[in-house]
Amino acid sequence: MSRSVSFDKFRREVGVPPMEYLLAWRMALARSMLRRRDGGVKEVAETVGCGSASSFSVAFTRLVSIPPMQFARQHGAVHGLTES
Repeated sequence: MSRSVSFDKFRREVGVPPMEYLLAWRMALARSMLRRRDGGVKEVAETVGCGSASSFSVAFTRLVSIPPMQFARQHGAVHGLTES
């Protein structure tokens, strides 16, 4: 099966394109990690597969509407979090 046929089938079955689904899944994982204080922004970015803390922050903010550090503070997860 070609990539385009596979992507079309995925979109029909799941309701969103594969990359959109992957981004939503990664950001859900990131939100969970930030709530649990599982590392700083850099560590969360690496764990969810983003190339850098900066690109992670941009993607997170676009999807969640607030930066990751602000999200962590609002959910009581400030101990041990750093920008790096």
